[in-house]
Amino acid sequence: MKITKNSASALIIAGMLLAGCSKSATPTTSSKADSKAAAPESEVAKINAPNQGENSNRNLTKSEIPVDNFEYIADQFADIRILRYQVPGFEQLAPQEKELLYYLYEAALAGRDIIYDQNYKHNLRIRRTLDALAENYKGDRNSEDFKKFMTYTKRVWFSNGIHHHYSTLKIQPEFSQTYFAELVKNSPDAKLPLNQGETKDAFVKWISPIMFDPKIAPKRVNQAAGQDLVATSANNFYEGVTQKEVEAFYAKKENKNDPRPVSYGLNSKLVKEKGVIKEKVWKIGGMYDPAISKIVGWLEKAQNVATDPAQKESLAKLIQYYKTGDLKTWDDYNIAWVNDVTSPIDVVNGFIEVYGDPLGMRASYESVVSFKDMEATKRIKAIGDQAQWFEDNSPLMPEHKKKDVKGITAKVITVVVEAGDAAPSTPIGINLPNANWIRKEHGSKSVNLGNIVHAYNQAGAKGSALSEFAWNPEEIERSKKYSSLAGDLHTDMHEVIGHASGQINAGVGTPKQTLKSYASSIEEGRADLVALYYVMDPKLIEIGVMPSLEVGKAEYDGYIRNGMMTQLSRLALGEDVEEAHMRNRQMIAKWAYEMGKKDNVIEKKTRDGKTYFVINDYNKLHNIFGQQLKELQRITSEGDYKKAEYLIETYGVKVDPELHKEVLARYAKLNIPPYSGFIQPKLTPVMQGGKMVDVKIDYPKDFTQQMLEFGKNYNYLPNVN
Repeated sequence: MKITKNSASALIIAGMLLAGCSKSATPTTSSKADSKAAAPESEVAKINAPNQGENSNRNLTKSEIPVDNFEYIADQFADIRILRYQVPGFEQLAPQEKELLYYLYEAALAGRDIIYDQNYKHNLRIRRTLDALAENYKGDRNSEDFKKFMTYTKRVWFSNGIHHHYSTLKIQPEFSQTYFAELVKNSPDAKLPLNQGETKDAFVKWISPIMFDPKIAPKRVNQAAGQDLVATSANNFYEGVTQKEVEAFYAKKENKNDPRPVSYGLNSKLVKEKGVIKEKVWKIGGMYDPAISKIVGWLEKAQNVATDPAQKESLAKLIQYYKTGDLKTWDDYNIAWVNDVTSPIDVVNGFIEVYGDPLGMRASYESVVSFKDMEATKRIKAIGDQAQWFEDNSPLMPEHKKKDVKGITAKVITVVVEAGDAAPSTPIGINLPNANWIRKEHGSKSVNLGNIVHAYNQAGAKGSALSEFAWNPEEIERSKKYSSLAGDLHTDMHEVIGHASGQINAGVGTPKQTLKSYASSIEEGRADLVALYYVMDPKLIEIGVMPSLEVGKAEYDGYIRNGMMTQLSRLALGEDVEEAHMRNRQMIAKWAYEMGKKDNVIEKKTRDGKTYFVINDYNKLHNIFGQQLKELQRITSEGDYKKAEYLIETYGVKVDPELHKEVLARYAKLNIPPYSGFIQPKLTPVMQGGKMVDVKIDYPKDFTQQMLEFGKNYNYLPNVN
């Protein structure tokens, strides 16, 4: 699971919002702090830079943020801002550690083609076409049409395909089909992905409807109730099958009484060929073999230079998994990975988060390579060390509490590279593994992506929407003073405590089996509510991670403001909410608003024609969050599909069109893009006598150049897989 830049309430720059709680979190229990945080409202920049020592929890207002000479903002187009991040401490690593990171870096990028193909079966051929035109078009490259073409191309790169990375709606070109045909005509045949014997005219005739017709593959992930979610989703996880056929296929395999179930469907495409339904497994010798073989080759090099025995073992099991595609081996790898708690260098690599599958079964490829930030880890570790106390004192029903919370490894990491579903749009927090039984029996790892958050905050210091959407000066000042720390604590508790809490009743089955398409939103909501409940608890003051309950109030202000209003800036007028993290935030906020109506806990106010949502009683809202948490855990523990459906469809999906129109109009004046992502650092080995003696790190500035380089250097899969 992952938490993205928009899922923890006070997170500041318009960013990405996990999986891994990326964008995406998964229906099982993880969370890529959500692409995949707080409102997209650049409220105030927070500093979470490494090595701040005893002052690491001091919150700085925008005017106090120390300015460095690094250029964090590289580009801006459409609804996207492209950022850069630094990797502090890399130069001080030992040569062998750098070598290990280099091999993991190459392994990560080797899977880039996979995410494109998973997102849509024609994405690779389209991307290669756009790459060729962007680099080789011989006509006027300064015209308005060409600028529109480049904007479309960069949007496709950013989304890893032709569907928007967050809404999953098809991206519509703003140039004409006639102009596209001209681009192709004035580019070299040899650079285009033409089939053998195919003419340019035939190629244009084939590709144009796929790119331009809004009725063809209109949405990558459809979550609309009452529809066949498989047939109406454009992703490449299924072919020739219906939702009912998929569910029936796995119903025969799954055993709800199995205490250690494998994650059926996680690493395969389900197809019907000659009337027979079967899985095409992603492994060496199977689907995606050319890319996976490259990944494994680099992982084997990494295993050879790894010095920690636990890390060697986990890499060996990951390699074995990629070679066999065996899901039991995947579980064995996750257990070994969780048990590796001493290695300073870490990697997430595999088919991890299932946000891209409307049924929550099939996982997208991603990789995050990092090393531990020792000093910044102190805050998140202090929370993880109290996991049992948080479980024992939660408002859950006694039978839904874990009696023995297994080891939670909590740390802040310095990211070296992100790839697949984790880039360019990135999580800010990750909690893995996703399998409930592994988390219960073996524990989990929860991480905060420290240098990513720092880069967001540095970029966010250049613009703020706080004064536009906050009700009064008191709320604004509280946010400026405390929302930075509030956002950090929300992310920490969401990942470290939230996803690790609670247990499922025996024989009920996993959330994927019982809650189905609502599992992700319910799980993310459950983890959010753990964070919201405890951010107003004096325990955080007692353990030294929070100075006062004013921090909790700042978090409540931001979360309600975001869930009720500001996240709507991410939707086009007329759209429903379909992304899992956005659904869970709106569900919690609207449900809380209704629960507190009698006592006017949250009040809807208007001033000068503008709408605001104001919290009148923080203690009562704290109690409401506790009641909501108790109910979401009950739904998860008992597998109550009907109640999950009711909560999501009643509170999480529908949008007030007038309020939505107002939010869009107010945001339009601010020129703050709702989404951000990153150019990746570049690692280059320094060789001497055939041996790697060092690794150089550079920070590219040109998004287009990096995308074109990646397209050439990691171009492993055929056009159609």
